[in-house]
Amino acid sequence: MNLNLGMTHLRCIVAIADHESFTAAASALGMVQSSLSSSVAEAERRLDVTLFERTTRRVVVTPDGVAVTQYARKMVQDFDEGLAQIGRFVTGDRGTVSVACLPSLAATFLPPYVVQFRRDHPDVLLEIRDGLRQEALTALLTGTVDMALVSAPTTEPGLVHRTLTADSFHCAFAAGHPFDGREHIDWAELAGEPFIAFGSQSSIAGPVARALGDADVRTGPVMHAQNVGAVAGLVAAGLGVTAVPQLVLPMMEFAGLRHAPLSPTVERTISLVRVEGRHETASVKNFVRCLTA
Repeated sequence: MNLNLGMTHLRCIVAIADHESFTAAASALGMVQSSLSSSVAEAERRLDVTLFERTTRRVVVTPDGVAVTQYARKMVQDFDEGLAQIGRFVTGDRGTVSVACLPSLAATFLPPYVVQFRRDHPDVLLEIRDGLRQEALTALLTGTVDMALVSAPTTEPGLVHRTLTADSFHCAFAAGHPFDGREHIDWAELAGEPFIAFGSQSSIAGPVARALGDADVRTGPVMHAQNVGAVAGLVAAGLGVTAVPQLVLPMMEFAGLRHAPLSPTVERTISLVRVEGRHETASVKNFVRCLTA
């Protein structure tokens, strides 16, 4: 017995059982009736059973036909559902997108894009991994994530970047500080001020050091901290002022700090980084379009 039935055989069996008519079944499947009849005859030959009894008036499903149709219907449904899922993956409506980014970007820049993407592609799993700049780039290079969002362009070979936005620096200070109420603060005015600086591994440290150097400013005593919360807490305690990008300010609100833009304006660029030539799924491409639209 040859049980090698194809999906066309199964679709024909189900259609005839449903319509009890070869003519109606052929019309429903968009087939020529002779092709449908040949397909069912071949299925009966391979199964060595009679599935349908033909009369001049109607088609009767045999007991064997009832049993076979039950299994055939499930197989057709499973097959069609599988094809639909493959189609959704190919179009980017299913899948996984993983993004490595700075904590400040995960907390402030990224959420509106995530909301939009989830609205348009609700069945795509989006993974956000926040960490330091080099951690994000390492995860990208090792294939752990699909893309990275970091500050400043990268010059590492094999990586390509696209600037998404720019983020200007503000001076943050405790309430009651002499800077309180100012509309802007010159970098030169930080001379002699006790300063809370981010650690050297932070993406904030480099631009701040360059800005202070360009302004020929020597701050007062410097205290280093590694994360936004620690810097905010130390500033709130009156131990010094700090300079942070505007996107970081919402993460410091818990400390009740005051802030004002620094002049002349210094910006850090926010870049989308990807591996050059790496294959990207449709869902990844859709998220890239969401970020860059």
